[in-house]
Amino acid sequence: MGENSNAHAMAQAGFGNLIHNFDALGWIVFVTLSVMSLASWYFIVANAIRNSMVRSRAQKVIHAFWNTNNAQDAIREMEKQPKGEPFSKIALDCASAAAHHKNADGGQLAQTLNRSEFIDRALRQAVARESLRLEGGMTLLATVGSSAPFVGLLGTVWGIYGALIRIGASGNASMAAVAGPVGEALIMTAFGLFTAIPAVLAYNFFNRSNRLTYAQFDEFAHDLHDYFATGARVDAPTPTVK
Repeated sequence: MGENSNAHAMAQAGFGNLIHNFDALGWIVFVTLSVMSLASWYFIVANAIRNSMVRSRAQKVIHAFWNTNNAQDAIREMEKQPKGEPFSKIALDCASAAAHHKNADGGQLAQTLNRSEFIDRALRQAVARESLRLEGGMTLLATVGSSAPFVGLLGTVWGIYGALIRIGASGNASMAAVAGPVGEALIMTAFGLFTAIPAVLAYNFFNRSNRLTYAQFDEFAHDLHDYFATGARVDAPTPTVK
């Protein structure tokens, strides 16, 4: 009889019973973890698609720029690229800055900043802007990865505390009375880990992927600066990042 009661108690320590026994704080923890999980998975999928597209097109865009006959053809080639493609936007900003400085030749702008300095400033702003776009969702992934286990632990501690209060009030400390509430509370810790682990892994993966892309931004920007500041054309770079 005792074994049957214990088995029945363990069978009751499920997710459905946990939700059924939620109080206000339990619901807050559960909803918070659910929102964290959905938001992190959204950015995981979105960043994976975006990074894959940027990395797959990077060398094609760079070669397309350098393999044109002149600067005007290169600019037209960059204008054909997709709206969210970062390398073409850096090149277009650089070309725009060079043209703007040329049109201001003899004016106050040209006297204040020489051509090289003006183009360098435009390139720094363009690289910073495109780098910031790659950072989308990274803060959230880091926050979820670091805080979700503790949010789940809060739910577990609160659930066990509530179970102990109920057990003390009823005076029944048998396995049948303890196993169900405690097992249900421990599910919150598992939920917190289930939310945090994908976010941590994704953050580390995207952080490394972004560093490689930033290196490509810098390399391309240096070549653009040399070209538009001095007029000396560089050869199409050999791919260095796989």
